[in-house]
Amino acid sequence: MSRRRIGFWYRLAAVIAKPPLVVLFKRDWRGMEHIPADGGFITAVNHNSYLDPLSYAHFQYNSGRVPRFLAKAGLFRTPFVGMMLRGTGQIPVYRESTDAVSAFRAAIDAIERGECVAFYPEGTLTRDPDHWPMQGKTGAARVALMTKAPVIPVAQWGANHAVPPYAKVGKLRLLPRKTLRVQAGPPVDLSDYYGMEPTAEVLRAATDTIMTAITELLAEVRGEPAPAEPYDHRKARAEQRRKTERLKVREQGEST
Repeated sequence: MSRRRIGFWYRLAAVIAKPPLVVLFKRDWRGMEHIPADGGFITAVNHNSYLDPLSYAHFQYNSGRVPRFLAKAGLFRTPFVGMMLRGTGQIPVYRESTDAVSAFRAAIDAIERGECVAFYPEGTLTRDPDHWPMQGKTGAARVALMTKAPVIPVAQWGANHAVPPYAKVGKLRLLPRKTLRVQAGPPVDLSDYYGMEPTAEVLRAATDTIMTAITELLAEVRGEPAPAEPYDHRKARAEQRRKTERLKVREQGEST
């Protein structure tokens, strides 16, 4: 998609958002050559700051291929926000749908029209204590296998230093000026899964392949090795519950 097809609303959003980003942050952008010049594709991006969508969108806007984000359908009913989301071509996700294909139909349609659809496969801000990517959800892999569109992994780092995950206003650290690092990599090879029945096992394997590519890119950006296994928030919560219950049992025993 060429720059002339970006559209009025996306250009307006850029006019509003780019100046403060340029003033407040330095930029280290790499791998823009991996963004396809034409045709539909998927980007799979790690998520460790509320600032991520602006940082990543700035990077990709400058490539000439604007991303279409998936957003909760309820946001489209908010007057001004909804107008901007619709105007910039963002994609509503109806999470109440029990049909996974229907839930992502708009994303599939956008890819088939030659658009870029951006996924945060983790589904939320990372809970990993060191801000590495968590285990991913399978939506991006499902759409990728249905469309066979290229999946471009993207790693982000630096926004979390200014706006840490789940930080309150008092925790924001804009000074000294931080560097927003965004790096795109070559397409993830999912060809082994093409034509296979999209079972839970296949989708999990394809998702793990995508998340491995993102994590390897992030390790390169950070200049340090990634963990051997991705953080699993469900397992971590279950382990915390077990520890809490063991502590309660111990305290009850000591009080008798």
